[in-house]
Amino acid sequence: MQMKNEYSIIREIKRLKSIRGSGTELVSVYIPAGYQISEEVARLRNEYSTSSNIKSKQTRTSVLGAIDKILQYLKLYRETPKNGIAIFCGNVSDNQAKTDIELFSIEPPFPLKINLYRCDNKFLLDPIEDIVEARDMYALLVMDGREATVATLKGHHIQIIKRMNSMAHAKVRKGGQSAARYERGIEESINEFHSRIGECINALFAANDFKIKGLVVGGPGPAKEGFNKSNVLNYQIKTLGTYDTGYTDDYGLQELMEKAEALFKEQEAAQERRVIERFMQEISRGGLATYGYENTKKALEAGQVNKLILNKDLDIFRVKYKCNSCGALIEKFEIGDHREAKHDCGGTLQVTGVEDAIESLVDIADKKGVEMTFVSNESSYGKEFLMGFRGIGAILKYKS
Repeated sequence: MQMKNEYSIIREIKRLKSIRGSGTELVSVYIPAGYQISEEVARLRNEYSTSSNIKSKQTRTSVLGAIDKILQYLKLYRETPKNGIAIFCGNVSDNQAKTDIELFSIEPPFPLKINLYRCDNKFLLDPIEDIVEARDMYALLVMDGREATVATLKGHHIQIIKRMNSMAHAKVRKGGQSAARYERGIEESINEFHSRIGECINALFAANDFKIKGLVVGGPGPAKEGFNKSNVLNYQIKTLGTYDTGYTDDYGLQELMEKAEALFKEQEAAQERRVIERFMQEISRGGLATYGYENTKKALEAGQVNKLILNKDLDIFRVKYKCNSCGALIEKFEIGDHREAKHDCGGTLQVTGVEDAIESLVDIADKKGVEMTFVSNESSYGKEFLMGFRGIGAILKYKS
């Protein structure tokens, strides 16, 4: 269900991106996980009072109307949703003489950490977009000889899983204790510390069905290299890179994420390339692959699909029309906008129903537990998939 929900949010974000205000009349509110609704209400009331001083009457009316609508909406919540909530509200009317205040809300699939209020001529979507559109999750470890922090990373969202401490280097050599025995005790403590870190990371990967893309390690000094050689990780876990960082806490995780940014981009591009290459190889030899909306939908319904591949920017709709003159019923696939058109008989084809064609594929795949991969237009492989196969395809389990 999560992939379907994320896809629905992606579509909503795309819609919100298209909205522009004539002034700074579009309000974006981010309420993080665990934040008190009452505190947000108090802040919005303060913003309402401040906004009463906006000089432009149109902007003032729109902003005040948006804040009031958000305040009314928040009455529906006794507490903030578990992952927080993003609310977007403002005048979406194309007619400057008319005000049409609409409210949109998104509950993200991962916890929001940002708390803000923003007025602009467009909605602030970067924070929610970053959480939703990040396709891969990574495990992060920052450590030295005394402490370690394990976390996950998706997009720019870091979630701390566990913090650990070691007393290995805090041991004091007692009188009568030989140097060899003392060093042996230190070594045993280090091994025990590595084992605890390894157990935590192994459990993290197992809890996510080993779908985490890999581990990235950072920290000051040589302790991280010692861990990499310790052989405590499950054989399915791949260490993708090791970086020097100055800290082993939240700051260290942030530093590690920034230093490994090129690695993450490379990993995502490589994954996209592997999927598209496999798909094209199967197509070229008439093997286990299909493409196009109807063929892919048929294969999904038959349970033949192993992996559904979609371009994440596709706008395809199944539109039903009825002619107001001859009564003919017509169904078409439309890209982007859909509106009334002329029929061959001279009448007008009026829209009677619209279905998001891509969402219907996602819905079927979600119900059948099919793995989905969304590809972008940013790589040559993604562009080729869109141009050559209209951005819809599947790798099959078997052919009928």
